[in-house]
Amino acid sequence: MLMPNPSDSPRPLSRKLKGYAFDPSLSLKTDTSDFNEIIYKIPWEDNLHLGPKGEYLEIIDYDPTIKKPDGAYGVFYKGVDLNDPYILAEDGLRPSDSNPQFHQQMVYAVAMKTIKNFEKALGRKVIWREKAFSSSISKSYIKRLRIYPHAIREPNAYYSPAKRALLFGYFKSTPSEKQIHMPNSWVFTCLSHDIIAHEVTHAILDGLNLYYNEPTNPDVLAFHEAFADIVALFQHFTMPEVLKSQIARTKGNLENQNLLGQLAQEFGNAIGGYGSLRDAIGYFDKKEKIWKRIEPDTSEYETVLEPHKRGSILVAAVFDAFLTIYKARVADLIRIASNGTGILPDGDLHPDLVNRLASEAAKTAGHILNICIRAIDYCPPIDITFGEYLRAIITADYDLVDDDNNNYRLAFIDAFKRRGIYPKGIKTLSVESLRYQQILVSNKSEKVLNTITEFLKEYGRIMKFRSSRDKIFTLTKVYIDGENGEKGLHQKMYDEVYSNDNSAILTGIITKKAFNKYGINNGKHSQEPTFAITSLREISRIGPTGKKINQIKFSIVQTARLVFENDGTYRNKKKEEEYMRFRGGANFIFDLDSQSLRYSIRKPIFDSKDHTKLDEKRLKDQYDYQYDSEMNGMSELEKYFNLNRHTELQEPFALLHNH
Repeated sequence: MLMPNPSDSPRPLSRKLKGYAFDPSLSLKTDTSDFNEIIYKIPWEDNLHLGPKGEYLEIIDYDPTIKKPDGAYGVFYKGVDLNDPYILAEDGLRPSDSNPQFHQQMVYAVAMKTIKNFEKALGRKVIWREKAFSSSISKSYIKRLRIYPHAIREPNAYYSPAKRALLFGYFKSTPSEKQIHMPNSWVFTCLSHDIIAHEVTHAILDGLNLYYNEPTNPDVLAFHEAFADIVALFQHFTMPEVLKSQIARTKGNLENQNLLGQLAQEFGNAIGGYGSLRDAIGYFDKKEKIWKRIEPDTSEYETVLEPHKRGSILVAAVFDAFLTIYKARVADLIRIASNGTGILPDGDLHPDLVNRLASEAAKTAGHILNICIRAIDYCPPIDITFGEYLRAIITADYDLVDDDNNNYRLAFIDAFKRRGIYPKGIKTLSVESLRYQQILVSNKSEKVLNTITEFLKEYGRIMKFRSSRDKIFTLTKVYIDGENGEKGLHQKMYDEVYSNDNSAILTGIITKKAFNKYGINNGKHSQEPTFAITSLREISRIGPTGKKINQIKFSIVQTARLVFENDGTYRNKKKEEEYMRFRGGANFIFDLDSQSLRYSIRKPIFDSKDHTKLDEKRLKDQYDYQYDSEMNGMSELEKYFNLNRHTELQEPFALLHNH
């Protein structure tokens, strides 16, 4: 009998790697050690090199704080080889908080898991951030995000836009609960699933929208933090053993204290706080020494400004929506198991019931995570608010799921309402009011639309079967900037939109003619409100019921650079003057199947009643937020962001995460 050639063996679909479900501290507790060490199943990479270094990531393990025998500082740890046959045979290195190579394995596994969750929900490849696409900006492709597991010796971890890297810190603990964590023991942030997933999400979101770290209102920085927490939190539900253990412990009631709603347990305790760094569903009352459920408070959204605390309001709202949907989905199981009383008998749950409850929890959490990620495409490209995110969630779900049989949308609306989060500019808090409507184009704008439509149809045909990330990037740049005398999208928008007053309602930007019309200084050194195409991507998504949509999403952002006078008036900046950036624009979603513009999700730079004037209400709100002498009671963090608003902040997340 002929033996098969090893080269003929089918390519593996996934790579299995050991890691912590939460962090090393739970492996030292008898009630959590049995499920804390899990196997991450991530897509197989053929060209995975030492480091590891693959298609998306490059782990560089340099510790600048280690002193060498010659007195110099800085050590490179040897990169792990995940293709080593012994390592492959063991599903990766065994979890260890003292082995740098396992640290490298851990960050790689969780980062790749997070990336793939995004790609599944978004319907396209993840590409790391560069500056806005524009004909005036030289572009370079950032193939890999770099990860430094031991970059700093301090209780911090952050995404660095300047370095296109994740930097993880380590430090000696000063725990509040000594029976949980040994004082002065080393804590590595690169061994926490939640911290890794959180930081990778910051990097991905920054690549999707570079203006979401620009604090133009109190929600912007809070949204970045909340969104990263939401992704980390709901990834817990993809871990079967963790999920089953917590379902069994809470008897299916996930409103009770459990690990699934907590984030960064070890880190939180090691820096002197109780339990997790942030908690989505409850808190530990130090006075009464008990855990309590967080009750919704509609006043918090009006009063809480610190980004992490404000972000926790959004996280809690999303988690509340999940709990509502989960309880509805398992109500029949609870009735059967309790003989119709709804009260389960004393004792452990039957394993079959645990499995069924866990299955429903995982399915619900997966849907919630996908909706929350997809919603990013349905938000305005600048100055995001929590209320706009709710509208995006409703629209994103409506677009892919026709029948909301499990009332996902109503659950989100109710959860946001109970937290006092209401979108502006809607008449009622209903699905129909919240959902963005398909754009209706006037006859005056038809020429503009036809120009864009033909261009996007061609782009869709070219990109539909492209899977290489660098090829996607290169071709997209060509389609935006043009090549060999052919106009790109930027120039077409300039010709058909920037010079056409009738296009304002479609694009949300002010034309050159209108900008000069209302009295802004147009002297020798003045700058007109420039615009850029900040994204252009082809999308292919499949919903939970099998519905498939094929779309193109692109964004346009216009920037006015304004100088404010003492009397409150403003004018266009001149050279070297201090100024405030005021932006407007839109996200466009073009449907390839119907070949029509489905949505233009705008945050106009102009006034809603007069398209030749800036939106002075939003302009004043931003000015007051960034310039108010008392800084609106903002934290030192927010003051730093706003006082440095005229420069490109190189490390915004370093300060944001400096606990």
